[in-house]
Amino acid sequence: MVRMPSALSSLVGGGSQRVVGLFTSTSRWFSVWSEFHPGFTTAGEGNDAMFSVINPSTREVIGYVPNNTIDDCVATIEKAHEAQKSWMNTTARERNALLNKWAGLIMDNSDYLGKIITLEMGKPIKEGIGEIAYGASFVSYYAGEIMRMSGEVSPIMAPNQRIVVLKQPVGTTACVTPWNFPSAMITRKASAALAAGCSMVVKPSAETPLSAMALCYLAEQAGIPDGILPILTCDHQRSIDIGKELAMSERIAKLSFTGSTAVGKKLMAMASSTVKRTSMELGGNAPFIVFDDADIQAAVAGAIVCKFRNAGQTCVCANRFFVQDGIYDEFMALFKTAIEGLQVGDGFDEHVDVGPMITDAAALKVHAMVQDTLHHGANLVCGGSFHAKGANFYAPTLIENVGISSRLFREEIFGPIAAVHRFTTDQEVIEKANNTRAGLVAYFYSNNLKRVWSAAEQLQYGMVGVNTGIVSTEVAPFGGIKESGIGREGSSHGMDEYQELKYILMDLGTS
Repeated sequence: MVRMPSALSSLVGGGSQRVVGLFTSTSRWFSVWSEFHPGFTTAGEGNDAMFSVINPSTREVIGYVPNNTIDDCVATIEKAHEAQKSWMNTTARERNALLNKWAGLIMDNSDYLGKIITLEMGKPIKEGIGEIAYGASFVSYYAGEIMRMSGEVSPIMAPNQRIVVLKQPVGTTACVTPWNFPSAMITRKASAALAAGCSMVVKPSAETPLSAMALCYLAEQAGIPDGILPILTCDHQRSIDIGKELAMSERIAKLSFTGSTAVGKKLMAMASSTVKRTSMELGGNAPFIVFDDADIQAAVAGAIVCKFRNAGQTCVCANRFFVQDGIYDEFMALFKTAIEGLQVGDGFDEHVDVGPMITDAAALKVHAMVQDTLHHGANLVCGGSFHAKGANFYAPTLIENVGISSRLFREEIFGPIAAVHRFTTDQEVIEKANNTRAGLVAYFYSNNLKRVWSAAEQLQYGMVGVNTGIVSTEVAPFGGIKESGIGREGSSHGMDEYQELKYILMDLGTS
C-alpha cells in the first residue's frame, strides 16, 4: 500500500502557512512530498524551467514544478503513443485490476489528496476530501465497465454472410483540465480512456498541478505502465503552445477539455485540422427555478449547495435564480438568512463554508459584475463587497430585481453571487431560462408531477436537476448542449467517447 505518512498529512492540515515553511530541501518531509509530486521544489525562483504554485488563500508560493516546453510535449505524446500500442492489447481483467488498484490508492490517500486541493486552489477541506471520493468513484466505475464492454452481432442480410461490430480504442488521447476540480476532472476523463484501452496525456491547469502530479504518481504505483498516463505541467504562457500541440498533433486521436467556452471553441477549431474527436465540457449559465408549489426549505438548502460550494466557482453552479410570485418573499427571507450564515475563510478551517476566489483578478471580475448590475437598477440584499479576509475573498452576495439583460444573467458568474429574478407564469420562466447560448444544466423545485415533467422536457439543457442542487454522479452522462459542449462523461456513454466502432462483414463462401 502506498500511503502518505500521517505525520505529513497532519502538517498539511495544520494550516497552509505552516506547510510552506516546512518543505525545505533539507526537510525529511520534503523528500516524501517530492515522491508524490516528482519535480517539486522550493528553490525554483528565477528558473524558467520551473513555475510557481500559489496558495490562493494566503497568496504565498507553495513551491515550484516543471515548466514543460513544446519539445517536452512532443516527446510526451510520442511516449504515450508508443505505450498505447501494448496497453490496447491488455486483457479486460488486467485493466480492471489496475484501475481498481488505482482507485484504492486514491481512497487510501484521500485525506492527503483533499488537503492538496485545498492548499493549491482554496476550496474548504470538506469539499476537497469530497472531491477525492467523487473522482475515485469514476475510476472504480470504469474498472467495472471494462468487464461489461461488448460489441454487436447484427442480423444477416444473406445466408452466407455475418456482420460483427467491434469496439476498439481510438488510440492516444489528451485532456486539458481546469483548476476548480483539479482531481476529479482528471479521473473522470482518464479512467474512461484507460478503460477503453487508450493512453492519455494529462495537461492540468497552471494553478493546480500538484493534484494532477499526485494522481499520476498513484497510477504509476498501482502498476499502470509508464507512458499510459503522462503529465505535462506548465505556466499560462506555455499552456497556449502546448494546448495547440495537443489539439493539432496527428498522434493524438481524441482531445477532452473542460473549461471556458471561448477556449473550447479555439481548441475545437485547431482539432479540426486533423479531424480529431473532441469532448468539450464548457461554460454554463444554469437557471435555478423555484415554483410556488416547491418545498421552500428544501429549495433554499439546494440553492445554497448549488450556488456557494467552491465559492461559486463551478460550471454547474446556479447562475440565474427565478422565483415565482407566490413564494417569493418567504423564499428570499430564508435565502438571505442562510447566505448570511455562511462562514468565509481559509479552507483548512473546518468551520469554513466559502473559501477564496482562485485569483485577485477573479474577485475583481465578480465585483465589477455586481456593481454593473446594481448600477442598472437591481437591489443588494446582502454582501456585495470584498471580504475582510483578503483580496481573494468575496462576501456571499444576494441581489434581487436583476434584469434579464444584466451581466449577471448574460455571463457565467463563477463567484459567490446569487442573482434573483421574479416570475409569474410557467411559460414565462421557461422562455427566460432557455434564453441563453449555454445549455449545461438547469435546476428547478416543484412538487407538481405534471409541472415536473413539462419543465424537465422543455428546458434546453443537457442535464436537469429536479428538487436537487447536485446532479453529478459517475453512473449518469454528464455534459451539455448548445455552446456548453459536446460529448458526455460518466456512465457507459463516457467510455464510448474513447472507442471507435469497426464494422466487419464476413462472407463465408458457398461451400
